[in-house]
Amino acid sequence: MSHINVTINGRQYRMACEEGQELRLLKLAESLETRITNLRGKFGEIGDARLTVMAALTVCDELIDANQRVQMLEQELDSLRNVRSQSVDRARATQVAVAKALNAAAERIERTTQVLNRTIGGGVAIG
Repeated sequence: MSHINVTINGRQYRMACEEGQELRLLKLAESLETRITNLRGKFGEIGDARLTVMAALTVCDELIDANQRVQMLEQELDSLRNVRSQSVDRARATQVAVAKALNAAAERIERTTQVLNRTIGGGVAIG
């Protein structure tokens, strides 16, 4: 477990994190600090706790929106997978039907050829 110092709203906090996650934690703290700074610029000095709560609420709002978007995209992906699966099934059925039709046509051609060979072979000689 690693420990790093982060600055949020002008105060330093010593935070623990998993090994290798130090940079991510620093970026998270920096993002929160930026949000607080932006809110302070927008609303002025309204109290540290209030600014922190407002920043946390904006993060939660974005998280909820992102989760809803992910759910919509997952549903869309499932729908597209179903459409793809149905298309593959239809393509296979079409291939089978075309193959059967070609086989039937080949059989008819073969029978016609046999009939013509018998007719020509047993028919009147031209000459």
